Parts: sequence; structure tokens; C-alpha cells
Amino acid sequence: MKSAFRKISRVGSLTGGTKWYLSEDCLLAAKRMMYAVEYRRFYLRDLESIVVWPTRAWLWRLVLPVVLFGGLGVAFWQWVDSTAGAIFGGVGLVWVAAELAMGPTAGSRIRTTGASVDLPLVARTRRARKVLAKIDAAVRAARGGVEQPTAPITSTQPAEPILQTSSEAPSGTVSIADATQTNGS
Repeated sequence: MKSAFRKISRVGSLTGGTKWYLSEDCLLAAKRMMYAVEYRRFYLRDLESIVVWPTRAWLWRLVLPVVLFGGLGVAFWQWVDSTAGAIFGGVGLVWVAAELAMGPTAGSRIRTTGASVDLPLVARTRRARKVLAKIDAAVRAARGGVEQPTAPITSTQPAEPILQTSSEAPSGTVSIADATQTNGS
């Protein structure tokens, strides 16, 4: 028999990590901390938003190898051997190139009707679009496909709020910008 849950993401850490599973009605996070596993279930009908952003830790992951391996490379080049210095310098450059190729690390927040939880959904931001598309499709299926898309829609012009006037006014609605201009502002 096939499992109702399918794995959509995994974010590792030194002490364990988090695995994400998706089913027809919920999103499940299995957070492993050493020998214990903590499960968090988010029902798809209760999801309000999932936000993923690049973190600043990515910059430290670039700077530290350059400083560490660069310093070791220079030290070995001068005092031991130029070959050893070149090896340490090369390891530092390869590390930085790999970090640049993988892209920024990601932070994420899941907001439901009852809570807001910070859990790592993806390790890098470039994978976020793929995982969020899977979750979005599952949310649409769980809600019957009637709702608006859960992904934010960007617009080049800001939306103008509408101010309701009395029912006797001929136009019915007046924008706030028009109301402030007629008040002498």
C-alpha cells in the first residue's frame, strides 16, 4: 500500500534537520533533534501564507572560508611550501564558488489561522519556487479550486482604497485621494 504522504523537501542541520511531507489535506513537518522527532501538522484549509526569504547567514558562508582558507594558504605558502599554500587557497576558492552556485540560504515562516511558525522549508531560496508550487497545487485541490491563488500577486501600481459614501451620492464611491484633494489638502 502506498503512503498518503509524499516527501517534498528536506533541510539538514548538524543536529538533525526537518523533512516536509505533503498529503491531500495537510502539510507535515518532521523536525529531528538528535534522537527525538517533533511533528507539526498544518492543515491546508487553515494555511494563510508561507513566506520564504534569503537570510544573511549566506554572506558569512562566503566570507569565513575566504578568510580562513586564504589566511592558511598565505601562511603555508610563506612558511611551509607553496604547494600546500596553493591547495588551501584552492579549497577556499572552490568552497566560495560552490556557495555562489547554490545561491542564498533561506528562512521561512508558515502562518495558519491559529499560529505563525518559523521552520526551515527549504535550504536555499532557488528551490523555494518549486516546493511552494507543490504546496499551492495541494491547497487549491483541498479548497476545491474556488479560492484566489495563495502566491502573492505583484502589481506595478498601488491599489487605491475606496471610501464608501452615503447612498444618496450620485457616484456611490469616492477614492480617498479624491476626497483629500477636495478637502483642500
